[in-house]
Amino acid sequence: MAAFGTLMLFFALVVATYAGTASLVGARRGNQKLIDSGRGATYALAAILGMASVSIVYAFVSHDYAIKYVQRYSDDESPLFYQITAYWGGLDGSILWWVFLLSVFGAIAVHNNRHRHREILPYAITVMMSVAVFFLFLIVYYKNPFDTFIGDIPARGNGLNPLLQNAYMITHPPALYTGFVGMTIPFSFAMGALISGRLDDAWIASMRRWTIIAWFFLSMGLTLGMLWAYEELGWGGFWGWDPVENAGFLPWLTATAFLHSIQIQERRGMMKIWNFTLVILTFLLTIFGTFMTRSGIVQSVHAFGQDTKLAWIFTGFMAIAVVVSFGFLIARAPELRSRNTFDSILSREFAFLVNNWILVFAAFFILFATMFPTLSEALRSQRITVGPPFFNQWMVPIGLCLLFLTGVGPLMAWRKASTAHLKYQFVGPVIIAMVTLVYCLVRGLGSSWSAVACFTLCAFTLTGMTQEIARAARIRRKNTGSDWFTAVVGMVLRGRRRYGGYVVHVGIVFMFIGYAGQAYKLEEDVLLEPGSETKFGKYVLRFEKLRFEEDRQKEMVTGDFSILLNGKVIDRLEPAIWYYQNTNNDRTTEVAIRRAPEEDLYITLGNFDLAKNVGNFKLVTNPLVDWIWFGFMMLALGTGIALLPESVLSPVTAREQKAMARSGATIATVLFFSGMLLSASPAFAVDKAQVDADLHWLNKNLMCMCGCRHLLGDCGGECDPAPKERAEIRAMLEAGKTREDVMKFFVERYGSEAVLAAPVDKGINRLAWALPYGLGIGSAGLLVIVAMRFSKRRAGSGNATTPVEDANSELQDKLDEELDRLE
Repeated sequence: MAAFGTLMLFFALVVATYAGTASLVGARRGNQKLIDSGRGATYALAAILGMASVSIVYAFVSHDYAIKYVQRYSDDESPLFYQITAYWGGLDGSILWWVFLLSVFGAIAVHNNRHRHREILPYAITVMMSVAVFFLFLIVYYKNPFDTFIGDIPARGNGLNPLLQNAYMITHPPALYTGFVGMTIPFSFAMGALISGRLDDAWIASMRRWTIIAWFFLSMGLTLGMLWAYEELGWGGFWGWDPVENAGFLPWLTATAFLHSIQIQERRGMMKIWNFTLVILTFLLTIFGTFMTRSGIVQSVHAFGQDTKLAWIFTGFMAIAVVVSFGFLIARAPELRSRNTFDSILSREFAFLVNNWILVFAAFFILFATMFPTLSEALRSQRITVGPPFFNQWMVPIGLCLLFLTGVGPLMAWRKASTAHLKYQFVGPVIIAMVTLVYCLVRGLGSSWSAVACFTLCAFTLTGMTQEIARAARIRRKNTGSDWFTAVVGMVLRGRRRYGGYVVHVGIVFMFIGYAGQAYKLEEDVLLEPGSETKFGKYVLRFEKLRFEEDRQKEMVTGDFSILLNGKVIDRLEPAIWYYQNTNNDRTTEVAIRRAPEEDLYITLGNFDLAKNVGNFKLVTNPLVDWIWFGFMMLALGTGIALLPESVLSPVTAREQKAMARSGATIATVLFFSGMLLSASPAFAVDKAQVDADLHWLNKNLMCMCGCRHLLGDCGGECDPAPKERAEIRAMLEAGKTREDVMKFFVERYGSEAVLAAPVDKGINRLAWALPYGLGIGSAGLLVIVAMRFSKRRAGSGNATTPVEDANSELQDKLDEELDRLE
């Protein structure tokens, strides 16, 4: 099987090289036979890599330990499901999975566009195959998953890392890879348009669907990763700004910006250069994300290891991609000039422009902060830590701005909004937002300004979306004479992009509610004996006993809890630690969670003594966290509505014109990420006592040094030092030490600033704080100057007309619906 798999990889490299070369030569010479053969080779590549994938899966299932990759990531005891999914569990297999997905996506895209974009398609194939050749080169000559042992063959395998034996982790990498690879298709067609000179909007119309699909899989991959971290790692959170988390998030940001700005190009013929730039940046960030997780250039618990040679190979490929892609873009820039300009800053176009600026700035900031430890190590020979406090200081306000724009964008008119239109659209949402603000303050939630602001903006956005849907349904019901339910269903199906986007917005609001709830998170470490009780939040937790069990794979130590509320037992939870009997002696923390819409009760087992039957437990309440997962389901529903094919809708629209609503709301998604931001902010201390406040702050500003790369306050059951250090900090604070004294003590203990979660604001570290500020202020100023320039030019042209929005508002809603339909 190893020989067959290696042979398939060599064939794939040859076929990919031929497909790209034949397509390029055929396009340059006008030779249709060569073009057709190149297109056929893309189908063959998918088939060949499919056989290679079947080979590696068969090797895992048949326990072929002669193959090094199989021996490292599988064993006889693993369930069949985990044996199959070990395919992408390591570096070598993950690269093969990457290029296999690319071959399948490429074959589908080529087949679907074989009768369209005839001038673009050969160049798009060349670009796709160039990317495939790069990854196949890595596999064949450097990271071949079919490499075999030369000497003795091991009798058993090491087994898949127990942390990866989780349904979320098994589905998270394929979803993330699908999003990464999917972004290669729009990039290839964009480059095909630049190379061929076919610069109209046709390629955008074809690639929009690919971008939405890839964007959705990136969203799903990130969400599944959060669920895995929440349920498997035992630290009580779901997002820690780890470099590998950030690697998946970066292309998500620029893809979201692209899905906003293409609507301006479609509607107004503007921002063409910017859209090409976003497509190129998104592709480059997917390659950079793949590079970060596999080269070891950043330190992460999720990375595949350190490989300097691989880092240089990826760097060379990315350098070539940057030079070639931006070289063609610069050469074609004169042909990509906009047909129109901004009429007013009070317009949907300008709202989208601001949205794009914030998204791209956020991507730059996250990239810079993620790479700053590596930069510091290169310049000072000392790697510092840039942790959640530093990210949160920036990303909380950025996220709130994006949430605000989520509500504002769909309510603004194109070109220019009149005073009457603004009043008609915004009075209701603003009133509900103010009522929500007062309610939060009355309920005593004012300990976190960012959470209260988030709840207020969620109310504003949700009201705006509900208002838009209700008004459109009322007009449709009046025109068709149908009932409300039929009117809403028909309206959504006819304007699936517009109203699918609104459903996505609703999902985003639900997710933000979950993020804001993290501001009121409670945490406590307790040492319990059998029969003892402890009050935590609104619950009373009774610890029954510790018990020991074992099976063929592992030994298990479990704590039994009874959960009481108002004197009644409402649940039983069983936090545990599992010790695996494999070559690595791995252990995992098995979290016990009681889920509820208002909050999760979360328990992990830390240190224990079986002889004395006592254990140390970490208790956490996570308010509203389940709204995040429900919000993603709404996001998935909205994406599905937006992607519904016309054939599915034909029974509904047989008597009507085709509907293709062009609303700025389509996938305008605003980032469940920024709420992540709220989850660890040091400003969210809720205890009144100064000692507890200082302890909470230090737990969020010191790193655990056990190697887990979590904050000290988040390190869970697998860490022995963390509970002791938290107790030590409390003792120091109670003895009169200040926050600065404690931080200085830990820097001296570990002999490095790596124990600090954010860089000290002095020396070269000031670059980490000053550069984002300077860039943000400078780019914001440039944005204002550009907007004022275009607005003045428009005002001085003498061609301004009275905006349609001055008409009756109800008639305007109907007109907007008809205009969307005509597009």
